[in-house]
Amino acid sequence: MDSASTLPKHVAIIMDGNGRWAQQRGRARTAGHKEGLEAAKRIVRAAADLGIKYITLYTFSTENWKRTQDEVGYLMGLIKSHLRAEFEFYKENQIRVEHIGDLQGLPKDVQEEILNAKEDTKNFTGTTCVLAINYGSRDEIVRAANKALAAGATKFDEKDFYKYTDLPELPDVDLLIRTGGEKRLSNFLLWQTAYAEFIFSDTLWPDYSAEEFKKDILEFESRNRRFGGIENKKGSNTEAAK
Repeated sequence: MDSASTLPKHVAIIMDGNGRWAQQRGRARTAGHKEGLEAAKRIVRAAADLGIKYITLYTFSTENWKRTQDEVGYLMGLIKSHLRAEFEFYKENQIRVEHIGDLQGLPKDVQEEILNAKEDTKNFTGTTCVLAINYGSRDEIVRAANKALAAGATKFDEKDFYKYTDLPELPDVDLLIRTGGEKRLSNFLLWQTAYAEFIFSDTLWPDYSAEEFKKDILEFESRNRRFGGIENKKGSNTEAAK
């Protein structure tokens, strides 16, 4: 890898393709979600090894409630059991767990597991793994606006508004990866991806490897990010776009 200065600070991933992975193998969609969990652990470990500070995983969207009751129930159970069972994984890799999304809209037992995972890992100093559970970006923006109104805010700039988002410490996304061949954001981190680089992979999420992840990081490092400015000879952005 290149120097730490070119490493993305925040990588966000839309983990798409679990259901198709299972269907291609004649298995239930739930089998794909189970394999997808293993892929998530693999990639979080790779991110920690590389020194990436934040990785956000689109785990369960506000739109996912439209799926069958059986599939939703399985996903809720998988989230709950994973958070409970993986403490040693978090400890070994110094992973700090955080959450974005509407916590109150989740079953009480899932809420408790999320809060317990956050508490148990709060002092770990490695990569912060942000789980987007019951998350929709438009929902987050609306909830943030309502928080601002409730706090008596009548006027604010972007920095002020960010304080009311689900995780104000979360920096803007540097790199967004979507697996599974689709090329859309699906209501994920709309505010935070304003200047993100995008990589779309045809690989279904359960097959997404640490090696492909590292290749995607290298691809990110090769890109010229101008943030609307003009690059000088040394690669820094010194002049605003006219």
